[in-house]
Amino acid sequence: MTSVTIRTRPPQAGREQISTRIVFFIAGFGMAAWAPLVPFAKARIGISQGMLGLLLLALGIGSIIAMPLAGALVARIGCRRVVVVSAALICLTLPLLAWGSSLPLLVAALLLFGAGLGAIDVSMNIQAIIVERASGRPMMSGFHGLFSAGGIVGSSGVTTLLSAGASPLAATLVVVAGIVVALAMAAPHLLTYGSKVDGPAFAFPRGAVLIIGCFCLIMFLTEGAVLDWSAVFLTSVRGMQASLAGFGYAAFALAMTAGRLLGDRVVQRYGDTNVIVFGGICAAAGFGLVTLVPSWQVAILGYALVGAGCSNIVPVLYTCVGRQTAMPENVAVPAITTLGYAGILAGPAAIGFVAQATSLSTAFVIVALMLLGVAASSRTLRV
Repeated sequence: MTSVTIRTRPPQAGREQISTRIVFFIAGFGMAAWAPLVPFAKARIGISQGMLGLLLLALGIGSIIAMPLAGALVARIGCRRVVVVSAALICLTLPLLAWGSSLPLLVAALLLFGAGLGAIDVSMNIQAIIVERASGRPMMSGFHGLFSAGGIVGSSGVTTLLSAGASPLAATLVVVAGIVVALAMAAPHLLTYGSKVDGPAFAFPRGAVLIIGCFCLIMFLTEGAVLDWSAVFLTSVRGMQASLAGFGYAAFALAMTAGRLLGDRVVQRYGDTNVIVFGGICAAAGFGLVTLVPSWQVAILGYALVGAGCSNIVPVLYTCVGRQTAMPENVAVPAITTLGYAGILAGPAAIGFVAQATSLSTAFVIVALMLLGVAASSRTLRV
């Protein structure tokens, strides 16, 4: 049986909590900075949309490969070193993504960029679990709220720079400078340790971790569905102007960010299980508004409800990982994160197949039913 020994040095409450928040912001900021660069990369190397879709898979593949390795490294060399190396990898590859003009170079850069994102995702969540546990109060929603806020700042900031006439390379160098400054502030107070584990570095999820991972898969699939299909639905089904269709995902993202920034108080007051139950019901109701009411204005409200409902479920699931005893957290966190990434990678494609066979509304209804399944099954998490 795997034995787990958590090192006993308590995190320095204020500084290490602030550093954790900064790292979550860095991760969201760096990831979102890539999104506005995608059209430029496509035009620069002259590929079709289908080839672009295959190219983008490299990012997800790099992330999934790096996640178990990051968990093992955190256990051996600590959170700080893995976070710093991961952020450095993001900083080194972003300019390549903005400048590279050959398909092989972009594939390699995306694999490494994805590896940096996957590794920092795992290491920062392990740090967050340890810091939250030491604090004795809910903090995970706030941490993830900074990730969402970083995503909004990253995507809007790069878009603003590009629209002002900056080149993609210049825009990414600004992003890299911001990450370096933020990392210099955070690194001295990141944890120099993780969990000391006697046992395998890699394992398939089991027990409570398997349930948590399945829930994460559904939640990430939901996010991918809104990201990739909300604008298509608004234009093709609700007749909205294409130039305005981005408001659907914007409503989702803003509601999710606000929900997470307020979420620690909500979790403390109502408890983990109730947050999952009512969050799942709220998100499913949002998809109900989107699909059943023939109005694009109501659809945007529906997407906001989806974001609000989903906002605190994933943070609560990571808190549950820190409480379960079936697997050590340096193995459990990569396991559930990998399942989540599988949902965000495969989910939108699956929705496309369902929409092709039936309709996009039917696909959204299926997602709503899965969310209700999460709400109904939440009490199986006895951690």
